[in-house]
Amino acid sequence: MEYLEDHERRELWDNIQDALFNDQIDQFRAEFLEIHPYDQAKIFEEQTQDVRMQIYTYLSPEEIAEVMEHIDVDDIEEYFTEMDPRFAAQILAEISTDDAADILNELDKNQVASFLTIMDKESAADIKELLYYEEKTAGSIMTTEFVVVRANQTVREAMLHLKKEAPDAETIYYVFVIDEDKHLVGVISLRDLIIAEEDWYISEVMSDRVVSVQVGEDQEDVAQLMRDYDFLALPVVDFQDHMLGIITVDDVMDVMEEEASDDYSKLAGVSDLDRPDENAFAAAKKRLPWLVILLFLGMMTASLIGRFEETLNQVAILAVFIPLIAGMAGNTGTQALAVAVRGLATGEHEKEGIIKLVFREAGTGLITGLTCGVLVTFIVYFWQGDFYLGLLVGISIMSTLIVATLAGALVPLLMHKLNVDPAVASGPFITTINDIISILIYFGMATTFLRLHLLIS
Repeated sequence: MEYLEDHERRELWDNIQDALFNDQIDQFRAEFLEIHPYDQAKIFEEQTQDVRMQIYTYLSPEEIAEVMEHIDVDDIEEYFTEMDPRFAAQILAEISTDDAADILNELDKNQVASFLTIMDKESAADIKELLYYEEKTAGSIMTTEFVVVRANQTVREAMLHLKKEAPDAETIYYVFVIDEDKHLVGVISLRDLIIAEEDWYISEVMSDRVVSVQVGEDQEDVAQLMRDYDFLALPVVDFQDHMLGIITVDDVMDVMEEEASDDYSKLAGVSDLDRPDENAFAAAKKRLPWLVILLFLGMMTASLIGRFEETLNQVAILAVFIPLIAGMAGNTGTQALAVAVRGLATGEHEKEGIIKLVFREAGTGLITGLTCGVLVTFIVYFWQGDFYLGLLVGISIMSTLIVATLAGALVPLLMHKLNVDPAVASGPFITTINDIISILIYFGMATTFLRLHLLIS
């Protein structure tokens, strides 16, 4: 099997759809099953409901399950709704338990109850166990399809057990070791197990320095841990160290994509990213809450400008530079925000230290502010022929950039301390806050300059 481009998939489908439409089942199965399940899923998603219904009749639940495991869980509800319930239940029984639980979380509660009732009791019990755990926790993304061996087994006994259980396990690269009371006590790699002497006990060859996570641990923290330690699998335990399941690297990749999408949507000022198949009303419903909040914050900005009406009346040219001051504050604040949120997400700030970060951002704000301030001072002077106006705008720019940079860095850090998602300090939010700060600084300085000018004159 090899990677296929989109046009290659379409060409391939053109070649095999004749077999589907002419009821040549054996030919269709031979050609369709020859390609990778990911490409099967991409082809499947492009078909109409009538074609999909025909595909269901040509493939077994196990073969359809492989296709479903490569389809985004957010788009899968339509397929399980259109299938025969018994056929759908058989597919869910073939899918790994963690993926099956994710799919059921997307379905209507009545559908979930129906599928679990139809499924065989063992599969249904495993899935129900995962549905019990809160979303976005280690328990919700773990799988219960894993292999364990006992510390008092010999290597030979463990290998025989592994050979028997491996077909139903999600991964066997790490074999976890439990004691008589099912407490997690160690881990052994498949390589070490293979090269060990057959009459050695597992307790002699295992490593007892096993890293595990609690079942209620946040999935983002789990992903961070697996990334830091380069684990392929991570055991999940309860508060008494009883082993409950494992989290594999493919689950963590899904988590990282989900968390990145979630953070990006918050940085964009929406509750969730719009899906292409959503209508205008659904998309507007997600965007409106933040826009309404930002509308009121924007009214505060307008109100502040109104309070400096007397200053504007005396020097009307000041209004020309409002967009420049506010825009620069928003830009530098968003830059600092992006750095702060990324550092919190990757754990870099914990290594670096908050104090060091604050001093670095303050220094960055000072350098950028001073540079831009000097440039603007001379630009305004040569443009308007008024050095004092240039100095006013330059000092305002410098002060604004320093404050905006610190605000962009400190707001997400404060939210993190308060156990609020730092990404909530979204781009539009921090921009609006910095608009208010910049207007206060600009007109405050302008008013002070006017008073000094009057005193001098």
